[in-house]
Amino acid sequence: MAKGNNIDANGLQVEVRYGGAAGDFISLTDIAKYRTTENPGYVIQNWMRTRNTVRFLGLWEHFHNPEFNYLEFEAIEREAGLNSFVLTPKRWVEQTGAKGIVTKQGRYAATFAHQDIAFEFASWISPEFKLYIVKDYQRLKSEENSRLSLGWNRRIRRTCWASFS
Repeated sequence: MAKGNNIDANGLQVEVRYGGAAGDFISLTDIAKYRTTENPGYVIQNWMRTRNTVRFLGLWEHFHNPEFNYLEFEAIEREAGLNSFVLTPKRWVEQTGAKGIVTKQGRYAATFAHQDIAFEFASWISPEFKLYIVKDYQRLKSEENSRLSLGWNRRIRRTCWASFS
């Protein structure tokens, strides 16, 4: 994933990484900082332990990932929502072969998710906060499209003028 720009969600900077044809990946870690800057990983884990979240993640993978491990998913889904159930992004990816969530370990550890999943997470955090993220993401994509079309127009003009010379 190539590093992209940041979303400014009501003053909170949220990193976006460009995933090419797969879509953009947005930092769940940054989104979770809306709730707590000290332990954003716990916020992500709390979201992932709910039955609705596990079902949403499984459905997303069903649509986008032909190598998704459904047997492991079913085992996770049976446990989801129980008081003793804990699900981390790393465990989700390792057990199911998920592609919608990417974890980065080490000094600059972070969890990124496909934009569809990130918007769902933001909605769980706060519907108002989700709107800030969606609106600024749309601005970011609009600026990106403008830059791409401007570059395309320049290439066309150069090609046209070169053919007249």
